Amino acid sequence: MQRIFTQTYHVPGTLAADLGIRFTVPTDCQLVHVSAVGSNTYAAGLELGTSADADAYLEKCSIGVSGTPVEKGRSNFVGSQYPHITDGTIFVITLDYNYNGGGAANASANFTIVLTFTEG
Repeated sequence: MQRIFTQTYHVPGTLAADLGIRFTVPTDCQLVHVSAVGSNTYAAGLELGTSADADAYLEKCSIGVSGTPVEKGRSNFVGSQYPHITDGTIFVITLDYNYNGGGAANASANFTIVLTFTEG
C-alpha cells in the first residue's frame, strides 16, 4: 500500500503581491489531488511545478472563492496524468494574487492549499 502524505499552506489576509512557496520533495511520489481556495470573491491564479518549470504539473487556473475550494486531480494535471516527482525535486507553488480568472485585477484573500501525494 502506498503511503499518503499532505502539504498544507495557509496565508492569512488580503494578498498584496504574487506568492511563491517552495519545498524539497522528501521522497519519490505522485501528486494525486489539490484543493485550493480564498475567502473572498476574487480568484487567484495557481500554477504548480518545479524550480525549472513553474507549470510542469498544473497550468495556471483559478482557485476557489468565497470559502469553496476548487479541486484538481488527474484530468487537470499536465498530460492528464498524476505527476511523478523524484526525491529532491524543488516543488514550486506559484500564486498570481490578482488573477481573478484573467479578468479584473482584485486581490484574493486568506489563501489555503492542500496538496495530497502518494509515496513511491
